[in-house]
Amino acid sequence: MSMMPKIDTPKPGMPSGALAMLILRVLQSGSLHGYAIAQRIHLLSSEVLEVEEGSLYPALQKLLLKGWATADWGISETNRKVRFYNLTPAGRKQLETELQEYDRVTQAIQSVLRTA
Repeated sequence: MSMMPKIDTPKPGMPSGALAMLILRVLQSGSLHGYAIAQRIHLLSSEVLEVEEGSLYPALQKLLLKGWATADWGISETNRKVRFYNLTPAGRKQLETELQEYDRVTQAIQSVLRTA
């Protein structure tokens, strides 16, 4: 039996700033608690993107401080006391701005990849 070195499959990294945009986008459809936000991003990305607690909660705090989201305590579907996050009008405007910038950068990258 040969001993093959184990090769770990790298977890895809999330580009800087993308997490805030993804959180804003999933909150666009309604109020969610932190775990549900992480699960929604994971499922909608075909289980490619994983959001760790250490990244999620600082990003949510940033959204609260910038006024892009609000948070209220409530009871989860598993009967736990959790904070539900909601998108504010400023958050909706920020999401629109970030989506436009994302499209602009994506088109620029595709242009280079197609023509270089």
